[in-house]
Amino acid sequence: MNSLQALMSDPTAWAALLALVVMEIVLGIDNLIFISILSNKLPAHQRQNARRIGIGLALGMRLLLLSMIAWIVGLTAPVFDLGWSGTLNAAGVPSFETQFSWRDLILIAGGLFLIWKATKEIHHAVDPVATEDVLDKRGTASIGFSAAIVQIILLDMVFSIDSILTAVGMTDNLAVMVIAVIAAVTVMLLAADPLANFINRNPTVVMLALGFLLMIGAVLIADGFGVHVPKGYIYAAMAFSTLVEVLNMWARRGKKPAA
Repeated sequence: MNSLQALMSDPTAWAALLALVVMEIVLGIDNLIFISILSNKLPAHQRQNARRIGIGLALGMRLLLLSMIAWIVGLTAPVFDLGWSGTLNAAGVPSFETQFSWRDLILIAGGLFLIWKATKEIHHAVDPVATEDVLDKRGTASIGFSAAIVQIILLDMVFSIDSILTAVGMTDNLAVMVIAVIAAVTVMLLAADPLANFINRNPTVVMLALGFLLMIGAVLIADGFGVHVPKGYIYAAMAFSTLVEVLNMWARRGKKPAA
């Protein structure tokens, strides 16, 4: 209650809330792209349920982690060190390091999973031979509902930990963090169906989204090794690529003969 009262009366808290809501929405894009692509591989009548369950689990995980902030912060404590590090920059920070925390190991595992998943899907999208795997290029849904939910849960966990650690780094007001997380996940819920339907209708967008997942996976692995790529660069690249694809779609639509 005191936190809520402080939020209502403190302009600084409102500024922190706005900044954190925007950041959480941006961070949720990665999660939403994965959920959209994976749910589109299910039978049509199961897709919306899978997306809602996946986003609901993302919210549940984030709120659960917020209730365990001390434990979450503890995930950044070093677990072991291989003793290797890169050259120091002007600020005295090594270009990479092999001192790993549980957070680092989770990010590396999540990045490897994303790269494996995206590479596998790209392979089946370009392979002329139909297969019985998760991503048959002819659109055959061969993944089960339970398998899809398990994969969504695994990535939800990775993105949730990254999201909450970002929130903890931006504010120490728990009420601000909770409101920001709920607002961001609500936006994800509203955007899920339109985004998934748009991806499903435009095959070239699927390849673009898979490219995003490859990049995100590589960034997660780099982050785990202490190479911190500014997220602004990542999302600027994604926005630029999306703009180019929109222009391509517009050009293709303009060249279609009138019916």
